[in-house]
Amino acid sequence: MADVISGDDYVTKNGSYLYAGKELDWPSVKSFITHNEGRARKFKALYDLYAGDHAILKEPRDPKSARPDNRLVSNWANYVVDTYVGYFIGKPPKITLDEEASNQQLQNWFSENSFIDKLAEVTKQVAIYGCSYMPGYQDENSKTRVAVVEPSSGFMIYDTSINRKPLAFVRYSYFNNQLQGDLYNADGIRPFTSSGFTGDKDSKPFGTVPAIEFVANDERLSLVGKIKTLVEAYDSAFSQKANQVAYFDAAYLAILGINLKKDKNGDPVLDIDKNKVIYAPNFDSTKGKIEFLSKPDGDTMQENMLNRLKDDIFQTAMVANLSDEAFSGNSSGVAIRYKLLAMQNQAAFEVRKFTIALRNLLGALLGLGQIIGTVDDGDKIKQDLNFHFNQNIPEDIASEVQAASAVEGIVSKETQLGLLPFVDDPKAEIKRMQDEQVEQMKQALKFSPSATDQVKGAEDNGEEEPKKQ
Repeated sequence: MADVISGDDYVTKNGSYLYAGKELDWPSVKSFITHNEGRARKFKALYDLYAGDHAILKEPRDPKSARPDNRLVSNWANYVVDTYVGYFIGKPPKITLDEEASNQQLQNWFSENSFIDKLAEVTKQVAIYGCSYMPGYQDENSKTRVAVVEPSSGFMIYDTSINRKPLAFVRYSYFNNQLQGDLYNADGIRPFTSSGFTGDKDSKPFGTVPAIEFVANDERLSLVGKIKTLVEAYDSAFSQKANQVAYFDAAYLAILGINLKKDKNGDPVLDIDKNKVIYAPNFDSTKGKIEFLSKPDGDTMQENMLNRLKDDIFQTAMVANLSDEAFSGNSSGVAIRYKLLAMQNQAAFEVRKFTIALRNLLGALLGLGQIIGTVDDGDKIKQDLNFHFNQNIPEDIASEVQAASAVEGIVSKETQLGLLPFVDDPKAEIKRMQDEQVEQMKQALKFSPSATDQVKGAEDNGEEEPKKQ
């Protein structure tokens, strides 16, 4: 199901933009921008929740009220997002090519573009907004670059086919209330303003849309969006508790049935308001008394409410509360994994989404030939990409080594080494092991009693062993 925005422009229930026409024109692009501006208010509310600028701080105050008006913010949204992002991509993912020379060029490009840092920013935006975008472009030196765009400043437009193929990516912003931006499609990058498209398309097209949308799930549900009402309820309950503590902080003295000395105006010689006194001289004088009023105690109920809200926040977000007592002590690696199971399941789903997105993006960028040299087929090179996401959790090294040792002779050496969390690149590790074995053989030969003086001399001089005739 999709709702009509205007003409051939549609938006689906999960927020995807669809275009049913033949060629995307300026009126449709403007229509999509106008619609996305409406969604930008929701994105700002989610960002404010993450940044600590919560709704409770913006509520009007009653100038006539004498009651305390504390506005406390418990930034659980920030904690949940940062905890999950640190878990998901705290250890940089490994993105490699099988061919060694091409892989080295790819790693150099990652370093030059701070690609892993930008990928971490994408992950955080997905956690806050539910989606994020990474477009590629050619800079003024004709070098391939990537950028990160928030959903409040960009969006993808898809066709109406069953595959939902990307038609274009739109990046825009307003300066001095003037619209400006770029349309990215298979033919190039085309700038526009409020009046429409301006200038020619980029002369170096990628042959496909050089941008990709990252999501954690097809519904584009963000971590912050899922816990928004719970966090706001926690703020309200916590602030109300602080208000009650402040309101009942000073005890009231009740003077009942006892006449105090009065001044010439007939008022008690006592500042009733300043000293927080309740004075009732006409109370049954035979039962006159002076006592402090007891404060109402709702602390248990309030604490139960706050604890329930906190638990619901983490359960709804499917993120572990690392400050919880369940994580105290020296837990084994297996026990910790069970406690992180919900977060692991969520991360595994997101890994699949990110792998597809990265394969499509890097395939488009590598196909241009600027990163690893001339490439004839971008679709082929993207299939050669390898992705390995390694979540950032405490490791039980002894157990991991034991598990890897148990599969000796059952699986390949590369697979066996891949089970060890401290081995980032099994192929490179195998090469180092082979080099060490060769070196050990040379040393053994050198100090062997049967070694000739010529062999020993060659080793001492750093020369290769002479070949036998």
